Amino acid sequence: MLVNKRILIQFLIVYLLLNGCAHGQVNKDKANMKYKNTNSLIKETSPYLLQHAHNPVNWHAWSKEILELAQKENKPLIVSIGYSSCHWCHVMEHESFEDEEVAKIMNEDFICIKVDREEHPDVDQIYMNAVQLITGSGGWPLNCFALPDGRPFYGGTYYQKQQWVSLLKQLSGLYSNDYQKILQHAESIENGIKQSEFVQMQEGDGFSNADLGRILNNWTNHLDDENGGPDRVPKFPLPNNYSFLMRYADYESNDIIVDHVKLTLNKMANGGIYDQLGGGFARYSTDKMWKVPHFEKMLYDNAQLVTLYSNAYKLYNNDEYKRVIVETLDFINREMTNDRGLFYSALDADSDGEEGKYYVWKNVEIDSLLGSNASLFKDYYQMNALGYWEDDNYILMRSDNIGRIAKEYKISLAELESRIEEAKTILMNYRDKRVKPGLDDKSLLSWNSMMISAYCNAYTALGVEAYKLNAINAMDFINTNMQQIDGGVWHTYKNGESKINAYLDDYALLIEANISLYEIGAGSKYLYRARLYTDYVIDKFYDEKSGMFYYTNIDDEVLVTRKMDFFDNVIPSSNSILARNLYKLSHFYEETDYKKISLQMLNNVIDKFRTNGSSLSNWGLLLMDELQPKTEVVICGEDAIELLEDMRSNYLPNIVWAVDKEENNEVVLLKQRFVKGKTLIYVCKNSTCQLPVESVAEALSILSE
Repeated sequence: MLVNKRILIQFLIVYLLLNGCAHGQVNKDKANMKYKNTNSLIKETSPYLLQHAHNPVNWHAWSKEILELAQKENKPLIVSIGYSSCHWCHVMEHESFEDEEVAKIMNEDFICIKVDREEHPDVDQIYMNAVQLITGSGGWPLNCFALPDGRPFYGGTYYQKQQWVSLLKQLSGLYSNDYQKILQHAESIENGIKQSEFVQMQEGDGFSNADLGRILNNWTNHLDDENGGPDRVPKFPLPNNYSFLMRYADYESNDIIVDHVKLTLNKMANGGIYDQLGGGFARYSTDKMWKVPHFEKMLYDNAQLVTLYSNAYKLYNNDEYKRVIVETLDFINREMTNDRGLFYSALDADSDGEEGKYYVWKNVEIDSLLGSNASLFKDYYQMNALGYWEDDNYILMRSDNIGRIAKEYKISLAELESRIEEAKTILMNYRDKRVKPGLDDKSLLSWNSMMISAYCNAYTALGVEAYKLNAINAMDFINTNMQQIDGGVWHTYKNGESKINAYLDDYALLIEANISLYEIGAGSKYLYRARLYTDYVIDKFYDEKSGMFYYTNIDDEVLVTRKMDFFDNVIPSSNSILARNLYKLSHFYEETDYKKISLQMLNNVIDKFRTNGSSLSNWGLLLMDELQPKTEVVICGEDAIELLEDMRSNYLPNIVWAVDKEENNEVVLLKQRFVKGKTLIYVCKNSTCQLPVESVAEALSILSE
């Protein structure tokens, strides 16, 4: 089937290039039509869609009604997908979608649909899959051509204006003059989409440390031992990979991997990918040194990196990791949080029409603003040949050897840091007057849930009460304002409106965040909600034939096919997150099938560990959950929260935490554990509990045995 599909695709390309189909006669009335400067996207709330609301292209938002219109008019679709902070999306808009002549062709021969991939990841999955089958790669902007019913027949990513115009004319002519050829390609691509990421239920007889080693078989051969991270560019932080490597190295006492993890964390924290003045990480680095970022800042990256550095701080006790946590959360609070306590989605890479302009500095600016402190600052942040970017601009990169700088300037480390903080304040005040990058101010349930979990993890690492409160406030808003009548939730919120039926990653991350809140002592209501959402997901998303979960709700309209995602990427797959949730919840509610489902899911993907370890790192964490002693810590009594805080400041990744000030018989771990007048800590391993103790030191001693 794959051979036939590739032949058909290649035939289409050759057909277009050699035959150059005529565009067809243009209707004279349409030719004389005057196009408005505002289209139907003006009614939308998505910042990305609103960016295109004044294009001369007659854009529509994705909807069932638009597909019906296309079928009624028998016009092919242009499905153009991107997101608000996408640089090349902006470029293509300016070159093509703002051009009247280009818009004329698009409007006359196609139904044009704009999709915010963050609002409709389900739509993005289908068309990205199609473009990857056609071209072998993908990215955004994603531009796909489809039949009126939505089935794709051709597509690509960014096109220059003349390429785009030529393609429009060729495909329009082919659709009019050789529809059967178009249909043949659509059917071939449809079959390819249905076959991809297909999961079959696998039988197994348990798991072993050999399975854990298989994850690292090829992975460790592709690590950059000089700069950290993978040995390729561009470099994405991939926090989940390093969460796995950190835990694996600690579990196996593997000093080589420990060194690589530390190297990566240090290089990212000191590199240009990290905003050295304002905190927070950019999406990826365009070079091997983590120097030149793609300057957009995404909520999901920063949420996961806060979690990663929180765990690293617990394990390695490096104050630089604490600095990263604090500065990044200050950035989130300052620039990415709305007045309801929810979190925005992204900051654009561009400002004032230039990528990175908001973040880079010229020597003359530093000299003018910092005076006698300028030389020290420029040495500290390597404004030299190493930090030079382009057009007399420098990207700030923190020196790896702060001690050398202090010695050179004959000052103490404390005075050095004090002078740097003073300089940063001056420069931040100046930077705030620049044109700011565009803000994507919608709030996505999945990414907000990740940020809630990040605040919980930062709270356990640093004990800052505001972090716990921020997590509680955001979750309470979600649980009040993003609920549906049937027990489900909405995917996105903006300006008082919650909409779009939630996807599997929304639920998986929401469940994880509710568990996280329970495990920091925020209250048993969060554990109860985690269970309610889990049961809803099993009812609406579970596929008994494969033992996996679909990405979309059974009640949603199906476009080509219902997809399953299981490979971990910049965000772990929704199936792997859910599998880990199910495993953890099985400790609290033993009468369920949660653990059975979780381990079946793991078994379904374990044969892929040998060749795809780095793309299955969250599954690797689930494997470690199963292989390590199944450890539960139960703390109950009046001082339970205080003892919990002391214990959780340690790196203890394989523990399920149950905590309550009062007796709670609903949670199996808390049953018959409460003793009036005492606060007790129970440590249980592999279903065997030690006698309760009353001090953290005693509990940690039991755990270390």
